[in-house]
Amino acid sequence: FEGYGPNGIAFFIECTTDNTNRTVASVRSIFSKNGGSLGTNGSLEFLFDRKGVFTIDRESIAQNMEEFELELIEGGATTIEKEEDNIYVYTDFTDFGTMNAKLEELGIEPKNAELQRIPLNTVELPVEDAKKILQLIDKFEEDDDVQNVYHNMELSDELVAEIEKE
Repeated sequence: FEGYGPNGIAFFIECTTDNTNRTVASVRSIFSKNGGSLGTNGSLEFLFDRKGVFTIDRESIAQNMEEFELELIEGGATTIEKEEDNIYVYTDFTDFGTMNAKLEELGIEPKNAELQRIPLNTVELPVEDAKKILQLIDKFEEDDDVQNVYHNMELSDELVAEIEKE
């Protein structure tokens, strides 16, 4: 399902259900009770890019990092982000299986491998408005039929610091 929350934040909500009518009513209700609105299917899909995201433990890499990156690129990696403990590898939706096979070939078991919807543009909000969006996300995630909630709100350092205080 797709829709807008308060302050024009776009939401893409993936659900699995045995009762579509119940799920539509539930998602619509969450949107409307929180200042948002449910959109029509396909109305916001263009705001998100479907990507494969692999999280790899940095310690599991036995070879030279440069050689490893070349192997990842060969497997379809479009972006590689290195952090202290993890490496995040992004692929196009169509290269998800190719990257899985490449990691298996290299003998690397990713911590996590999933398809995600990555926003093409993000919207930064003041902390108080952003907190309302985070509460809305929590309400969606509490619904048993909701599997994933994607949005285009930027999680700024200031917002993360404020949340960690609570």
